[in-house]
Amino acid sequence: MGVKELEPSHKPLSGVVEVPGDKSISHRSVIFGAISSGVTTVRNFLDGEDCLRTVAIFQALGVTIEKTNTTLIIRGRGMDSLSEPVEPLYFGNSGTTARLMIGLLSGLPFFTTVYGDPSLTKRPMDRVLIPAKQMGTVFDGRENGNYLPLAIRGGRLKGISYTLPVKSAQVKSAVLLAGLLAEGTTEVIEQTRTRDHTENMLQAFGADVKQHGGVISITGNQKLQATDIYVPGDISSASFFFAAASIVPGSELTIKNVGLNETRTGILDVLQRMGGAVEIRNEQITGGETIGDVTIAYSKLNSIIIEGDLIPRLIDEIPIIALLATQAEGTTIIRDAEELRYKETDRIAAVMEVLSLLGADIEATKDGMVIHGKTTLHGGNVRSFHDHRIAMMAAIASLIATDHVILDDDSSIAVSYPGFFTDLEKALHR
Repeated sequence: MGVKELEPSHKPLSGVVEVPGDKSISHRSVIFGAISSGVTTVRNFLDGEDCLRTVAIFQALGVTIEKTNTTLIIRGRGMDSLSEPVEPLYFGNSGTTARLMIGLLSGLPFFTTVYGDPSLTKRPMDRVLIPAKQMGTVFDGRENGNYLPLAIRGGRLKGISYTLPVKSAQVKSAVLLAGLLAEGTTEVIEQTRTRDHTENMLQAFGADVKQHGGVISITGNQKLQATDIYVPGDISSASFFFAAASIVPGSELTIKNVGLNETRTGILDVLQRMGGAVEIRNEQITGGETIGDVTIAYSKLNSIIIEGDLIPRLIDEIPIIALLATQAEGTTIIRDAEELRYKETDRIAAVMEVLSLLGADIEATKDGMVIHGKTTLHGGNVRSFHDHRIAMMAAIASLIATDHVILDDDSSIAVSYPGFFTDLEKALHR
């Protein structure tokens, strides 16, 4: 891993690709398997750096987890069996691990210290600390606990009713995890629906979770029972292949067993609205999650406006959607996406820099971007910003560039898709 020279291809993508397991669901399968009673088997687990951080943390908390390729065997003994860690817990670059684990650790009756890599250390944690403090957790850390590293004194929580101030499934999940350990009932109120993998998995592990409108409630001190989990293919990873097949002439590519949870399928809605050729087959439900096969073919694209309630359903796909927009006729506007500024990097600034260097006509706004198409992309030297989604966006852009794209560092791709370039080569048959 390191500097990557990406050659223009202009060869059509074809055949069948199966992307790795969903990152969000993989994280949650480890968390719930570890705090339940019995043996949980997780198949198609994402063998990426972020998810392996979550595994390592529960091993440090005393849980036996055996891994063979993409299968995990988690031998849970219930919440009460978790033990106080003797060393600080390391979250690496994983914002999901950090925020969900802060929620869980808030309710555990012991002391923990947690930290992350330089990138994660810059990401705000106050959004999960605020509700946890209201429930009774004591924190200490930089800038009043807004940033890692943190010291957590957990236990003896009281349920609360909490309205999400941001459109964030991570915050919602953190509060529900704390609520699982609190006295009484905890309610989370969301004004815009966000990813519901946590609610689905809580139910799969036997928890009583009630949902009415935008209110999700859970009663504390429930006991979870082990179950088997199949992790669908990650639609965020698949989106790079959706985009590639849409913009490389002559392409027709099928991505099998993709997660089609309706809180995550905004990328497919956007492609269809832009005039993309999208076909979904073999839909089925497993573990509360819809999966299916998605076939994408090359088509001429048109510009659209992306905003409002659609944003939480595609927040991680906006970098690759921006690339799509460079190949669409007209002006595409993306707004209401200020959350992008608080990801692994400021993704609004990163997308603008990379695509501008490659010849795109793009403007950044406070909460999104404006992309004028259609433009021809050329080669150039670009930065990944140590962000897997920016790096993969650059790789897909290179397929239609007129010259080589030199990526400064491709190592971040291992966070979510270690075999990305192997699968891309397979789709290109070269």
